Amino acid sequence: MTTESASAALVRKSPRRRNSTRTLAVLGAVLLLLAAVMLSLAVGSRSLPLSTVVDALLHDDGSTASSVIWDVRVPRTLAGIAAGAALGVAGALIQALTRNPLADPGLLGINAGAAAGVVVSITVLGLTSLWASVWFAMAGAVVAGLLVYALASGGRAGATPERLALGGAVIAAVFTGIGQTLMLLDAQALDQLRFWSVGSLARAGSETLTTIAPFVGVGLMLALCLVRPLNALALGEDGARALGAHVDRTRFVGLLAVTLLCGAATSAVGPLVFVGLAVPHMARMIAGADQRWTLPLSMLLAPALLLLADVLGRVVVRPDELDAGVVTAVIGAPVFIALVRHRRMVGV
Repeated sequence: MTTESASAALVRKSPRRRNSTRTLAVLGAVLLLLAAVMLSLAVGSRSLPLSTVVDALLHDDGSTASSVIWDVRVPRTLAGIAAGAALGVAGALIQALTRNPLADPGLLGINAGAAAGVVVSITVLGLTSLWASVWFAMAGAVVAGLLVYALASGGRAGATPERLALGGAVIAAVFTGIGQTLMLLDAQALDQLRFWSVGSLARAGSETLTTIAPFVGVGLMLALCLVRPLNALALGEDGARALGAHVDRTRFVGLLAVTLLCGAATSAVGPLVFVGLAVPHMARMIAGADQRWTLPLSMLLAPALLLLADVLGRVVVRPDELDAGVVTAVIGAPVFIALVRHRRMVGV
């Protein structure tokens, strides 16, 4: 019996119409993402009619509206899609790996490691380019991930969900302390980092997308390759091994995917909260615990949520902007509370 049997078992437990519901949910998520994209392109300090947006996308006539759309809003929107997809899938992965429905990308210390890497590049080395931030964020995320895995895998029990969570909490505290200390010691760096530390798409441009895209792409492919072993892992370690799943390899590859996704997203838009925490709950409420549906839905819903939060931030204090990280925190908290109160969302 193989890991395919575990996935098939999850499907057999639901009526056939459940798959039709899931398919409709994916199509609905695609439409929601498309709507969020159009709003992101149309709404800003200067709002544009949707007809103008469509004309500019189809025919770049060099007008002011076309320049605003292509030079500012398209790169910002695409960066939001990439970062949102990365955070949503990373959150779903962590919750599946740790079998903890309250886990998020910050639980394993990955976000803290990535943020500390960016702080070090700016405060210690004086490197302020996005290219440097991405690579140092990736380095910090990798170091944090390796330390968490090393701490969790010690002993005969191996990297159990409990050990991963405890190791992540320790590493997150260490890297958060390092980053905050360096920021407080450098007033100029603190001024540069204070907007980024909240989480925002305002500074995202074409360079942001081209820099993070390879890391996000590899991370998403690794995550999608894990859907079957993750389904087996949901049955417990012994059950997963009985079904032929390689538990340690699954956790290592999953942690690698989370590292790539969180490192890239954090370097580009900052440590956004609640996106990777709440979106997987929404996906499971729609699709159940089958990772073949949960991961793709998280990949679609998370960027839609992030773009809608970014659009709302542009509107509420117009002509200024409210950072997307603030909006996701404000709207994410009550949404998450409502989700976890739903009894079906407690399990992973």
